Amino acid sequence: MSTKNTYTVSIYTENNVGLLNRISAIFQRRHMNIESINSSKSEIKNVSRITILVKITEDQMKKIIGQIEKQVEVIKAFYHSEEETIYQESCLFKLNSDLLIENDEIQMIINQSKSRVININKDFFVLEKSGSKEEVEELYQILKKHGIMQFVRSGRIAITKEEMKISKMLD
Repeated sequence: MSTKNTYTVSIYTENNVGLLNRISAIFQRRHMNIESINSSKSEIKNVSRITILVKITEDQMKKIIGQIEKQVEVIKAFYHSEEETIYQESCLFKLNSDLLIENDEIQMIINQSKSRVININKDFFVLEKSGSKEEVEELYQILKKHGIMQFVRSGRIAITKEEMKISKMLD
């Protein structure tokens, strides 16, 4: 049996209603969990990019890419291993403002984690952190002890180390 690996899937598409649902259904039908998903505009005018993180075998990945590319709006789909990508996640923490005033440890945590305060008022402050999933999780575990009011994490955003040939393909 093949081993499961973590793959970053990059799907270049027209921006059409319902496409994201159909793509996620391809994974769902095969009982494969999507670890994270992100959708944004791409480097190509009028083309969107969906980035999906999955843990599956390479054989499964190849079959999924074939299914994704059968969707009419999909221009091209790629998959890359961890070693072939540069990636980050972003997150926001909402914490009680009293922590900044009453707890010297919080300022140290902010500095050591390379996170930053992006909003502050009398009731709460918002901390932003970008980094690997592990870095985000580590900061979550540290801040959990101090009481997190709200937390949200983005899906993976990634670029490949090698050139993506799609821009030339579309010219």
